[in-house]
Amino acid sequence: MVDYEVTVFTTNIATATTFSNIFIKLVGTDHESKRTWLVSLKGVASFFRGAVSRFTVSCPTSLGKLVLIELDKQHLPILPQDSWYPAKVEVKSPEGDIYHFPIYRWITDSEVDRFREGTALKVFEDNHELGQYAREQELRQRAEDYQWHVYAEGIPHCMKTDGPLSLPREVRFSFTKTTEFLYTASAGLTELNLKGLDDCKERWTDIDAINRVFCCKRTDISDYVQQHWREDALFAYQFLNGVNPMLIRRCTVLPSNFPVTDDMVFLHGQCSLADELKKGNIFLCDYKRLDELKPNIINGKKQYLMAPLVLLHKTPDNKLMPIAIQLKQTPADDNPIFVPTDSEYDWLMAKIFVRSSDFNEHQLNVHLLRTHLLAEAFAVSLLRNMPMVHPLYKLLKPHTRYTLQINNLARLLLISDTGVFTEFASSGGEAMITILKRSLSSLTYSSLCIHDDIAERELEAVPNFYYRDDGLRLWDIIYRFVQGILSYYYKNDTDVQQDTELQKWVLDIFEHGFLAQADTGIPQRFTTVAELIKFVTMVIFTSSAQHSAVNGGQYDYGGWMPNTPISLQLPPPTTKGTTSETTMLQTFPDVNTTVQGMATMWLLSKQSTDFVPLGKYPEEHFTEEIPRKLIKDFQGELEVLSTAIKVRNRSLEIPYTYMDPMEIENSVAI
Repeated sequence: MVDYEVTVFTTNIATATTFSNIFIKLVGTDHESKRTWLVSLKGVASFFRGAVSRFTVSCPTSLGKLVLIELDKQHLPILPQDSWYPAKVEVKSPEGDIYHFPIYRWITDSEVDRFREGTALKVFEDNHELGQYAREQELRQRAEDYQWHVYAEGIPHCMKTDGPLSLPREVRFSFTKTTEFLYTASAGLTELNLKGLDDCKERWTDIDAINRVFCCKRTDISDYVQQHWREDALFAYQFLNGVNPMLIRRCTVLPSNFPVTDDMVFLHGQCSLADELKKGNIFLCDYKRLDELKPNIINGKKQYLMAPLVLLHKTPDNKLMPIAIQLKQTPADDNPIFVPTDSEYDWLMAKIFVRSSDFNEHQLNVHLLRTHLLAEAFAVSLLRNMPMVHPLYKLLKPHTRYTLQINNLARLLLISDTGVFTEFASSGGEAMITILKRSLSSLTYSSLCIHDDIAERELEAVPNFYYRDDGLRLWDIIYRFVQGILSYYYKNDTDVQQDTELQKWVLDIFEHGFLAQADTGIPQRFTTVAELIKFVTMVIFTSSAQHSAVNGGQYDYGGWMPNTPISLQLPPPTTKGTTSETTMLQTFPDVNTTVQGMATMWLLSKQSTDFVPLGKYPEEHFTEEIPRKLIKDFQGELEVLSTAIKVRNRSLEIPYTYMDPMEIENSVAI
């Protein structure tokens, strides 16, 4: 007889404990053990949360090299059914070899579950007959559990589900995350001391009334925004470092529908618009995706959503300042071009309409589509096409954490027929799907890769562009990590080409995430290791850093409503000199619309206590020495960048924290 020492690690999270009997079978290249009941002196405590329990499995002879283990859980008749969340199993063979079996899966029933030895294997390397069978069975079950669904024509497909509780247990929120999210979602208005105002359909009567509501919950940046929201400098700054840094681009030729002249923007001939365009000092933000939409009706009143064009100028002292705003796409006598020398409220109202348009462009295109919906496509394709033993599954699984449930909740609570966004945003309802369709049809692969995107928008030399500075460094750190991991497993281009699971993964993303639109530039298959590395870097960057950049500051810049109105209920002025503070207050959204927006942005900006920062991997999917070292190197580089960002921020009037690796979540989880 020979003995195998088996160590079982139960995850230290709430509800991971089981009182059931656990059985194991060891399967090797030569033989397999009998199904063995794991029992020890600890008794029922052997599989409590956080427990590390050791057992002995005896066999008549050596099993050879271990390939997989089989686990099953049989509940005791006197106890209710429960779930068990083992982290991993380690087995020491009689020859002295130690085998690692990562699990990190909920075991909820009495079925037999198979888990592979932790060494990553691509499909063409998986030569053991039972290993191949286990691989096929796992993917067959995954294809059943994770099915594609068309939520609306023309936008990325999502996972088919009947609601959050119908999601497979392994992708649901933890008990901690569920409790905190439900509390914040249900108590958001109370937490902000806004209860009672959520039913008030009156207009704001003065700025002080807005201030009294806003004072309930503030951040350092939201305080700054409240004090400076009227200023041109902050207005322009947000195009670079606010929640939507994705629209601004260098302008070398004015659009034909934006007839700005020197006389409008440069008084007394101190500059020439033509010269400044040549020098690269002029920038454009064009909200053309919002043109000719049917705006929402809120509280029985028609709302207004403009499709502005904004011209900005980099001044000799390296400040970015707005110099012209046209609120509709088609030039006309009743569509004036507003400039800073107009009356105080003419110019301020023009900026308010831009900020409201930016809210809608940001939420639907930059935030929902380009991070949440794409991250879901990446995750569903991964779970459908990659078994746990595949190196790409091990690399990307942590970057899918909570994504499927948070998106399911977004469809349920935000963009459904009765969702907050549908009911209270000016683009809610009919316009919402149109914007998403237009956004996807104009999306490109290069715009998802920050180096390419910055180059295409010609923003390499813009001063004080912290999203760019931090994002480029983050991309490079992620790229080096991905390159190290994938180059370890894919020694040459042929390895990539013959990995059928990998090719199915990217084809699924192309077809269901990008609706088979070849002009996006999204690859339909991989032919080289270099192509694979860049694409996987984009997937991780989108699901972590990019989401943080466009999500983390929502309450900072939107908590003070006048800076980011989610809707406006009067049309913009058609002639100059007709606006006043009263006009502005009448244009702002009603009280209930304002507080619903505040509560939602508060919820979406709030991290949970089980937040996992970028590069931290509580689940140890990789067991080989080289990938584990690469993870440590990755974490070290992220810490260095985090320190550098913190040092820089000490000297900034408005700190930029959204790309600090310690503030970035590993996945789209909120």
